[in-house]
Amino acid sequence: MATLLLENQSSERLMFRKLLQEDFDSWLPFYHDSRSTEFWEGLPSDPKEACQQQFDRVFERYDQGLGGMNALILKKTGQLIGLCGLLVQTVDEIQELEIGYSVLPEFWLQGFAFEAANKCKVHAFDHQLSTSLISIIHIDNIPSQKVAIKNGMFLDKTTSYKDNPVHIFRVNQG
Repeated sequence: MATLLLENQSSERLMFRKLLQEDFDSWLPFYHDSRSTEFWEGLPSDPKEACQQQFDRVFERYDQGLGGMNALILKKTGQLIGLCGLLVQTVDEIQELEIGYSVLPEFWLQGFAFEAANKCKVHAFDHQLSTSLISIIHIDNIPSQKVAIKNGMFLDKTTSYKDNPVHIFRVNQG
């Protein structure tokens, strides 16, 4: 079976690779910008602690074969600009495959989240990893919802996930 990670794959402007502990300082600015996490309750208020918590979860997913976020590297500069990947998630007691994405604020509104999320969708369907994919997005996070819609997803339901009100966007293999 094909891997959930898109290691060594690329899109038009991005290279995908595993996240490394050495990427911590490059990703930390994500947590220093309050807009990055304004919709999500339950994160540590200390940026370093929040970043470390995310890194720990990514490496745990890698170890357990539950997919995980790929580091998104800008081909032109070699910079880490975001994280995106296929994640095994349980929502409302149903195991699903999620496309998760985050981009450093300085790279917002340049189409990187869509480019990466679309690459994940194509990879998952091409390798028959699932017949349906979701994105779990806070109900107030309009920018991420726009990415999901552009990626061919529709609003499937609204529920609670990790004590946050979320929309579940879905795309079916078609």
